[in-house]
Amino acid sequence: MEVCEGQGWRLVVDPARAPFIALIGGDGWASELTAAELRALQLAAAQLTAQHRAMADVLMAEEAVAMEVELPIGDAGDAGCLWLGLDGDRHRWTLQLVLTPGPGGRGIEGGWGAAASEAFSTALERLRPAEPGGGDQDC
Repeated sequence: MEVCEGQGWRLVVDPARAPFIALIGGDGWASELTAAELRALQLAAAQLTAQHRAMADVLMAEEAVAMEVELPIGDAGDAGCLWLGLDGDRHRWTLQLVLTPGPGGRGIEGGWGAAASEAFSTALERLRPAEPGGGDQDC
C-alpha cells in the first residue's frame, strides 16, 4: 500500500483492496476508484499536464488556458467515462474531475485547488500502471 498526500490532496493505492484499489481526495471530499478508473485518471492527467507544459512557455502572463479530456473507463462501451479539466495560466492551474458511471455504478465529482493540482498530478505520474496485484506503488 502506498499513501501519498499533501496540502489539499490525497492518493492511496492498495492493489489488494479490489475492486476499489485507490482512494483519491481533495479538500472536503474523497472517493474510491477501481483499477480501470485509476488508469483512466492517470492517462487523462498525463495528457493534460503534457499539453500544459508544451504551451506554458508561449502563454503570456495574463493569458488563461482551459483544457479537458474525456476517456472511457475500461474496455466495455457501457462502463462509463472519466472527464478531467485543467484551468489556469502558465504558472498555476486547477484540476476538476467528473466520473460518469456505467450501469449500476457510482458517479464522482471533485477537484483540486491550484496548490494541490500539480502535486497530485505528479503523484499520479509516478505510479506504475494501475493493475490489481501489481505490488507496491511508488509516488
